[in-house]
Amino acid sequence: MTEPLDFSKWVGRSQQRVDWVNPNHLAAWNATLDRDDPFPREGDPAPETFHWCLFPPLARQSELGPDGHARRGGFLPPVPLPRRMWAGSRLRFPGRIHVGEKVELVSLIEKVEAKSGRAGSLVFVTVRHTVSGAGGPAIVEEQDIVYREAPRAGAAAPPLEPAPRSAWSRKIVPDEVLLFRYSALTFNGHRIHYDRRYVTGEEGYAGLVVHGPLLATLLVDLVRRQRPGAAVERFRFRGLRPTVDTTPFTVEGEPGADPGQIRLWTTENLGQVGLEAEAWIR
Repeated sequence: MTEPLDFSKWVGRSQQRVDWVNPNHLAAWNATLDRDDPFPREGDPAPETFHWCLFPPLARQSELGPDGHARRGGFLPPVPLPRRMWAGSRLRFPGRIHVGEKVELVSLIEKVEAKSGRAGSLVFVTVRHTVSGAGGPAIVEEQDIVYREAPRAGAAAPPLEPAPRSAWSRKIVPDEVLLFRYSALTFNGHRIHYDRRYVTGEEGYAGLVVHGPLLATLLVDLVRRQRPGAAVERFRFRGLRPTVDTTPFTVEGEPGADPGQIRLWTTENLGQVGLEAEAWIR
């Protein structure tokens, strides 16, 4: 990328989609997270982060790009960088969505920024999502998407800093079946999560990439296991390093310094922090 990219005309672009909270879909999500929850009933509140399984991208097969995503230049700007990742989100939960309910998603592009970092050229896109049900807005999320260059040959790796361990710790084995099931739940065609030849040969990862929202969901699930009955009011996460399926990883958590605050993180394949997060519960 030799010239600065101008995507200012994409700022302010919006789109609207509708879906409904299907009990079978939620039951499949619970099974993928290895939970023994009872089968969802009409009117049950849907757990936090389940909304990432709703409003799937419905591009036709002929409209997909070589990475399995929809070809660029639709709702999101056509950034000409090969790697696209969900870098993090900041979420508020002013309400709840419920099983059997029709829900609406309104997405708005708030910001597009081109930057240059140690890894080369970067473009950050911030999208604000609002999910509403019968009771009004239930989830408000600011999502950060980052586009970046392919890794440079011979680039120096950052120094290793082992992740801390905590009293709340759960080991996760990220095999192909787990990644396939989460991709199916979210209708995510991104090939980095299931096509080993593509992800290692074209994008230079060491293995299949664990979805960022799956890691974040496993952290919220850890809170649910440790604090049954607590409601998450706010949640934020930020991806620091990719996690691949070559080795198990852990999800970690502990109470924070402030009332209701919980510190959360995942370890990646070299034992460093892969994703860091915070939750506030009531």
